[in-house]
Amino acid sequence: MRLGERSYQVLIGPGIRTSLAEVIRRLGAERAAVVSARPREWVPDTGVETLLLPARDGEQSKTLATVEALCDAFVRFGLTRSDVVVSCGGGTTTDVVGLAAALYHRGVDVIHLPTSLLAQVDASVGGKTAVNLPDGKNLVGAYWQPRAVLCDTDYLSTLPPRELLNGLGEIARCHFIGAGDLRGLPLAEQIAASVTRKAGIVEVDERDAGRRHLLNYGHTLGHALELATGFALRHGEAVAVGTVFAGRLAGALGRINQSRVDEHLAVVRHYNLPAALPAEVDPRALVRQMRRDKKAISGLGFVLDGPEGAELVSDVPENVVLAVLDGMPRAPMDALVGALTTGAVRT
Repeated sequence: MRLGERSYQVLIGPGIRTSLAEVIRRLGAERAAVVSARPREWVPDTGVETLLLPARDGEQSKTLATVEALCDAFVRFGLTRSDVVVSCGGGTTTDVVGLAAALYHRGVDVIHLPTSLLAQVDASVGGKTAVNLPDGKNLVGAYWQPRAVLCDTDYLSTLPPRELLNGLGEIARCHFIGAGDLRGLPLAEQIAASVTRKAGIVEVDERDAGRRHLLNYGHTLGHALELATGFALRHGEAVAVGTVFAGRLAGALGRINQSRVDEHLAVVRHYNLPAALPAEVDPRALVRQMRRDKKAISGLGFVLDGPEGAELVSDVPENVVLAVLDGMPRAPMDALVGALTTGAVRT
């Protein structure tokens, strides 16, 4: 990730976590606060005096209260601005720990050890940190780049099938933002390609002034679905549905042809991800939620495919959005969750 003096490496591969102590040594830190949502034995040696704090992955833990509790623990440990914070867990953990590091003493170094596929391909890279409010996802946050990201692929062997699907949702949307067709590649190569594409975007637009919006492909509806289902649909699963919707909406607006619309569904189905809306969700409630999205500065805004590739499209007519939502396939929520749990998704 080339960001001048804030540049850092994203290392991907088996056993990469064992380089943590060397990374900390190079930073010159004397203490480390490790916040881990994984068992103690998953946390590698830091090489310095260490405070190990438990964490819980899941959207319910992405709150300001969690951030405050972490900062209180940092104070009691005596953590200084010359020390380091380390996250070990999924995307929730990297988000919350990253924000705590950004706020504590107005910023201390942070290193991420993402243990889920979702966190390795997206959440741990790029410097976005945020927590949720009752009215929406990721509404309170900061930009705080890590000093290193260590994506140990050995962690992925411990994941249940549904957690792998969660990460594949982010990989699937990369197909439409310039990463190329990743289908059929080994998983480590898919992770590397996804991270490389994200790095290239963040390097030219670190703070979401323009091009970084591409990374939100499928996310506007995805975030709304997470909230509407009480997070019964996980982030990557909801983004997969949002990706299919984005293709249909781009087609309805005349931005892409039917073949390209169908390609959205084909890619999502290749990864065995959901493509249907939960039958219990009201499309009008989804529209109300999408109006609160961070990109919705003027009316409804979506990142959509088009003749020049994906771009942010503002002021999309509500009646068109509703018509596309009404035309989406539907499936009962319990059937969707059941299929995701067993890996039998086709809807």
